[in-house]
Amino acid sequence: MTLHVRPAGPDDVPAAADVLTDAFTDYPWTRWTVDADDHARRLCRLFRLDLDAIALPYGHVDIGTTPEGPATVAVWLPSAAVPEHVWAEIGSATAELAGSRTAAAAAAEAVLAAHRPTEEHVLLASVGVARHQQGRGLGTAAVAPGLDRADREGLPVHLETSAESNLRFYRRLGFTVTGVVDLPDGGPRTWLMRRASCRAGA
Repeated sequence: MTLHVRPAGPDDVPAAADVLTDAFTDYPWTRWTVDADDHARRLCRLFRLDLDAIALPYGHVDIGTTPEGPATVAVWLPSAAVPEHVWAEIGSATAELAGSRTAAAAAAEAVLAAHRPTEEHVLLASVGVARHQQGRGLGTAAVAPGLDRADREGLPVHLETSAESNLRFYRRLGFTVTGVVDLPDGGPRTWLMRRASCRAGA
């Protein structure tokens, strides 16, 4: 199936948030960090908030469409691109949407922060494929433009995943595991991965 991937803009936020919500509804990380009560609505509002306040102003969002409509979203952030005051400004809204899982989300972030890279890099913050489109090879096409950009810039790419089933996919793209973290209080195991730049000499 052909996937047309292009940069997303503000008008794409509702569709992009819907794709990410569908893709992450049963994901271990979001199940652990977002209240189960009205979970899909909370998750969609969180994705809209992140896309509007973080991803579009400071990073790059790629949206992929098929003849059936929006199917993939990939969110990329340069390291240290987001000012601390921006995270602070959305903090209360994020906590409200996380609901009863606010403390768990904060604890998970604190643990992972100690394992995150200090080198300059590009973060693959989120990549989602609508569930009815999964298994068709669209994930590889969805991330290809972002990996190409990182290679042109000579930068490694980092990501975190809380689904062991994703490891094989990312390894095929050149990622290797750099750390494995068991989140506190029974949270999901999370793998940190890195892909070196493919630019010659990098």
